[in-house]
Amino acid sequence: MNRAGPSPRPPERDLAARRIGLVSSPGEAAKAAEAMLRRRYSWADEDEAETLVALGGDGFMLQTLHAMLEDGSARPVFGMNRGTFGFLMNDWRLDCLQERIANAKHIRVAPLNMEATTIRGETWNHPAINEVSLLRETRQTAKIEISVNGRVVMPELVADGVLVATPAGSTAYNLSAHGPILPLAAKMLALTSISPFRPRRWSGAILPDDVSVRFRVLEADKRPVAAVADQFEVREVCTVDVSLDRSRSLTLLFDPEHALDERIAMEQFAT
Repeated sequence: MNRAGPSPRPPERDLAARRIGLVSSPGEAAKAAEAMLRRRYSWADEDEAETLVALGGDGFMLQTLHAMLEDGSARPVFGMNRGTFGFLMNDWRLDCLQERIANAKHIRVAPLNMEATTIRGETWNHPAINEVSLLRETRQTAKIEISVNGRVVMPELVADGVLVATPAGSTAYNLSAHGPILPLAAKMLALTSISPFRPRRWSGAILPDDVSVRFRVLEADKRPVAAVADQFEVREVCTVDVSLDRSRSLTLLFDPEHALDERIAMEQFAT
């Protein structure tokens, strides 16, 4: 008696042959979407995939990108929103996934590199796709000296903190802190103060993306400051150096009508 094996999937559903893998956040909506996609398509193993589909929200997308930066295996990522906001994600749809990935617009982003030194002499390096922020740890305001390319441009900023954001991150924390929205092709960085007290009217600056920025915490023992690269935090820092790392660029895939560069530009008109 002959037993037929499982029917082969149609070519448009054989994503394994195209070396496309699938990852998802642990959220309920993402896991439900993952189950549907695994029934509909065949997938390459995550370690062997040349392209990834990521299910979740912006936080999971950042987590996925950071994992690739850590292991040195940067691959294009096509995200679908099964999280809360999903600014970095495409719309969730079950059908025509192979066609969507084949026709996707490639958006390349370079991360910042943060080198933070603590008052104990420890040094930490970590990438940031959205922003590097310095934040006061106690009720006392932070006092921070800011230098650009070795030149002191702000002898003393008294504020809750300060951040440097990439264009990709300019619509995240930077925008909440009233920083400028930067078009993705602008080759600029946003330097934005967080609740400034002195100088009271200084909100920040727009800098070329080939500069290096150094923050020196004044009275670091008395007024402790934490440095955060996306979600990675270093407490009680005394100096933080930030620069763009073009050698570690990442590729995000977007439906042409939903591309990140256009979404960032349209955020300028959001009400």
